[in-house]
Amino acid sequence: MARPILHNDDVRAQLLEEAAALVAARGVAAVSLRDIAAAAGTSTTAIYSLFGGKQELLTAVVDDGFVSFAASQSEAAPDGLLALGRAYRRWALEHPSLYSLMFTGSLGTYIDCPPTPEVASDAITPLLTAVSGGLAAISSTEPPSAVAGAVWGQVHGLVGLELANAPLPGGTWTQAYETALQGIVRAYFEM
Repeated sequence: MARPILHNDDVRAQLLEEAAALVAARGVAAVSLRDIAAAAGTSTTAIYSLFGGKQELLTAVVDDGFVSFAASQSEAAPDGLLALGRAYRRWALEHPSLYSLMFTGSLGTYIDCPPTPEVASDAITPLLTAVSGGLAAISSTEPPSAVAGAVWGQVHGLVGLELANAPLPGGTWTQAYETALQGIVRAYFEM
């Protein structure tokens, strides 16, 4: 009698990592489950056993990215809005493949695998909390969710340009990003 093959957390983590890297490098349409399994040193059976199929695997990749991103944001949160902004950029630069999969919609044109809503909302909670506290401190009547969206849009746009290697005439992306963060604080949270 054959022994059942066990697919553990290490195999799961390896599949998530390889899937993110392969999809970012080749595009979702060009990557098969066999490619992902081979890169992870396992079989497609492991993917079906652990995830169910390609859509579920890719949703897990996106969710895994949001969990990691949320952890970095939660760690930075006690140090305030500037620390959150710096942690956002640092995480994106350290995880460009995951960042791309999470935020650029590169999967949506091929396969429906949006993040699990609770997982994605956990990632934005530290920003919303910091914005709410900052607005309350100056008795602002601005809606915190609108300000958080504006802040997120600004930092996301800058990080996206940097990851795309967009040319920046004079200066560096680090300088531009820091200037934007300081401007955000002045615009929304200083009287």
